Amino acid sequence: MSSANFDSLLSATTATLERIANEFTPAVFASSLAAEDMVLTDLILRNKLAIAIFSLETGRLHAETLGMLDRIKETYGSEIALFKPEAAAVENYVASNGLNAFYDSVEMRKECCRIRKIEPLNRALAGNKAWVTGQRRAQSTTRTELNVQEDDAAHDMQKFNPLADWSEEDVWHYIRSNNVPYNPLHDKGYPSIGCEPCTRAIQPGEDVRAGRWWWENPESKECGLHVVDGKLIRIKSVAN
Repeated sequence: MSSANFDSLLSATTATLERIANEFTPAVFASSLAAEDMVLTDLILRNKLAIAIFSLETGRLHAETLGMLDRIKETYGSEIALFKPEAAAVENYVASNGLNAFYDSVEMRKECCRIRKIEPLNRALAGNKAWVTGQRRAQSTTRTELNVQEDDAAHDMQKFNPLADWSEEDVWHYIRSNNVPYNPLHDKGYPSIGCEPCTRAIQPGEDVRAGRWWWENPESKECGLHVVDGKLIRIKSVAN
């Protein structure tokens, strides 16, 4: 990675965020509090961009992930809004299927994700013109066609993936160069972090998302935040 190439990449990403703030108000950023999302958090808060930041508190997150909320407040003086699942829906799922029924089948796992992530996400996105994610093409086989800007018909808004072109090396270069706080689980072999029972550390050479829902086939490894009716959708790219 050359300095010039990274500077160009960073400039383009910053320009995208500025355009979102200026042209798509109100806009929100859905943060998982992982490395990519901390890059975007840093860019948004340091540049005082009009993009609200929220996270989905599923009730099954690692203590280290929840600890990032305090670290963000200490570093930037800002609090991240939290959206939680409906308590009754969680209680009904557990009562009917068991606390860890998501291990039993893809269908049970997706239902858990629907309750704990998708429904709260829909509430978080309501009333906004655009939402931002930290997704990158290099993260998995399900994201190879990711675009920086997409028409999200499912939520009737624009969806932006400002880091779509970034590599893992780019992400960590930015974090280390700017002293950005990050989840300590990344230092323990967790390149991708979700709910605690559905995430494990990976072995050297494994795909970066191999630790997510590791008991399933790679093609099913999405939680549903970026799908419609349980299927990955080919969202139409929007030319810059």
